[in-house]
Amino acid sequence: MLTVRDAHARVIAAFSALPAELVSVADAAGRVLATPPAARLTQPPADLSAMDGYAVRTGDVPAVPTTLRLVGRSQAGGSYDHALKPGETVRIFTGAPVPTGADSIVIQEDTRAEGDAITVLDAPTPGRHIRRAGLDFSVGDRPFPAGHRLTARDVALAAGMNLPWLSVYRKPRVAILSTGDELVMPGEPVGRNQIVSSSGVAVAALVRQWGGEPTLFEIAPDEAALIEGQIAAGAQHDLLVTLGGASVGEHDLVQNALKAQGFAMDFWRIAMRPGKPLMFAARDRARVLGLPGNPVSTMVCSLLFLKPALERMLGQPGMLVPTRPARLAVDVKPNDTREDYVRSRLVHGSDGALTVEPHKVQDSSMLSVLAASQAFLVRPAHDPARKAGDIVQVIDLERLPGY
Repeated sequence: MLTVRDAHARVIAAFSALPAELVSVADAAGRVLATPPAARLTQPPADLSAMDGYAVRTGDVPAVPTTLRLVGRSQAGGSYDHALKPGETVRIFTGAPVPTGADSIVIQEDTRAEGDAITVLDAPTPGRHIRRAGLDFSVGDRPFPAGHRLTARDVALAAGMNLPWLSVYRKPRVAILSTGDELVMPGEPVGRNQIVSSSGVAVAALVRQWGGEPTLFEIAPDEAALIEGQIAAGAQHDLLVTLGGASVGEHDLVQNALKAQGFAMDFWRIAMRPGKPLMFAARDRARVLGLPGNPVSTMVCSLLFLKPALERMLGQPGMLVPTRPARLAVDVKPNDTREDYVRSRLVHGSDGALTVEPHKVQDSSMLSVLAASQAFLVRPAHDPARKAGDIVQVIDLERLPGY
């Protein structure tokens, strides 16, 4: 069986960045940049006042109090378009251009106004309360690299850079196919020998969260011809994700259906728990990731293999999800030949240290345990017994928004 890292390497090697498209900056949050955008203007475009007050020349105020002559005003959207002469001052407001010759702003609280006579009560210093031109950014600045996923803060900056459009990678189109006579969709009548299909809904949610566009197919019963037809339709997408039927049992029909459609199997077993029956196949530009039908296995494998595949299509490296150290709360037994992703509680100590405690029940059909987990304790294959207090590696699920 392949290791998790070997399987991950094979999956991401099969994907490359999708073509770019232009989107409105208003619709760009969550998208991944294909081209680093360049600022089209300088911000601020000129020296601006950061406060309401008076623009002065510091050389005109050698000591306080000093009285200056008011000769004009400057406000946001307007300006005083003359050079400030000796002994002159200009009334200025926040965001207004600083007049030529002025090198400081005296806030209005530190002055006394009597008609056109403005008495400065606090000595100014050069540059005080002035936002210099280009303080935020300048023409040609590129604050974001290609492959950067845009946040709402990034969109605000891009809009301020006067960018109405951004070049982003097209969203990966992902078909999701659940198979099995026993499955029904949420809300449908549940027969005596049936269960509700949760995995397809969950994978669709993850695809959206990770930047793709999911298409959730109807559940395919265990009939070879129907499964082949759904696979043929799913192969028109950037990725087809199948759920269940990937093993080699009598009712596991997906592998044979893929082979009948001309797909070549790369692998179909992984040395991991949960998620051993993971499958990956390819035909020309079509790719199929066969996830286990077991809902917890589906979620774990999605994090380790589906997420990196989507990232590769979005121009990102597609690395394995990172781990971080934590202290064991309890003793754990030796691990066997499979890398184990143990559903666990994670406690943040007052000192910032993490403590991890595995849930007592690890049955991979139990979504309630997964939903109550804040972490996966990662146990390498052949990991020896560990004592409470030992440092181990965990995947911190609280650092994965939407998972």
